[in-house]
Amino acid sequence: MGKVSPLLTVRDMMVANPRWLAPETPVAEALHVLLEGHIGTVLVVQDGKLIGLCTKSDFLRKMKQLPSGWEVTPIRDWMSPYPYTSSPQASWEEAVHSLERLNVEHLPVVENGQLIGLVTTRTIIEKRTQHLNQQIQARTREVRQANDALISRDAELNHYMQAAARLQHRLVLPSESIPPNQLPSAVRYIPLDPLGGDYYDYCLDHPNYVGVLIADASGHSIPAAMVAILTHWAFEKYARTSIVPGEVLATMNRQLLNLSDDRFVTAFYGIFHLPSRTLHYANAGHPFPLVLKRGNKEVQHLSARGFMLGILPDEVYTGHETQLEPLDRVLFFTDGAPDARDERGETLGMDRLSEFFASTAHLNVNDAMTAIHEKIDQFRGTTAYTDDVTLVLVELPQA
Repeated sequence: MGKVSPLLTVRDMMVANPRWLAPETPVAEALHVLLEGHIGTVLVVQDGKLIGLCTKSDFLRKMKQLPSGWEVTPIRDWMSPYPYTSSPQASWEEAVHSLERLNVEHLPVVENGQLIGLVTTRTIIEKRTQHLNQQIQARTREVRQANDALISRDAELNHYMQAAARLQHRLVLPSESIPPNQLPSAVRYIPLDPLGGDYYDYCLDHPNYVGVLIADASGHSIPAAMVAILTHWAFEKYARTSIVPGEVLATMNRQLLNLSDDRFVTAFYGIFHLPSRTLHYANAGHPFPLVLKRGNKEVQHLSARGFMLGILPDEVYTGHETQLEPLDRVLFFTDGAPDARDERGETLGMDRLSEFFASTAHLNVNDAMTAIHEKIDQFRGTTAYTDDVTLVLVELPQA
């Protein structure tokens, strides 16, 4: 097998010769093709040329009305005509940018006026991951020919992973911290591998409001990191458009649909209204953050439920709010913290994490974060983490 090209084009990633239907095809038959084939869109082609497409969303929207005789309606009456398309020569980066910019999930590939393929968010992630794996496998086979080449490749891979981790940090993690005069804060970000699936971010663009997001992409390493980057893009794009947490999560959910069959994201988004010290929040399948009431040192849970991002297209994320007082603290975290195990295999759990949190009430924010981290490490002993761990601690300023 020859060396794998480092450049991917749409032609490399697309599904070649995708299933298509004639415009006269009855809607019932088209729906059967969609469901039986486990595909996200039906392409409509006439004389070899793409004239429209019909997605799952199109079917759902049309079927809400269910007019009499809809089963035999030609698919041309339900399709979206003149869909966006891509050239097979477009690069991987251009395809990702087009899907994001156009806010679509499927991009037909047309060459010389003829439909030749279909590219989706799912195929981009799968093909990109396969491409990276092929590069690693091809290089691995080469370095096995000699011990010195193997040693050289190990060093090279480590360099690339560390470089990729630094790049991921710049792409995903926030470029600025919460101003201390707004919300004193501290963070611990501990990826299991150089590339992690945890993600946290802030929205500081609205006067008197500070948004704090914490998210966890399923899995580890490269696939999880790619999903985390997509989550970052969705948050950066939509966090500035609303100060309602549930609306932001719902929009991100639609952006992240069809990541792949086994990929999803949990997230919790809270927006602090600084003048009233009110925290508005919504949850997408994420562990409940903890609130430490400075007055009585009581630890409370920010209970809220919602389905994970990237799975259900029309999920609604209910908003909640809680009233905070000066010096109250909120601890956001990913499940790697309570899931940490000791040398006997026992998990840390929420009760211990709450106890650790409460025991730091007398410390400033930075020292409190250090103490919580140290207590988790003392509990683990020599047992390694089994998941990425992120902790974000914020404190309401003194009145």
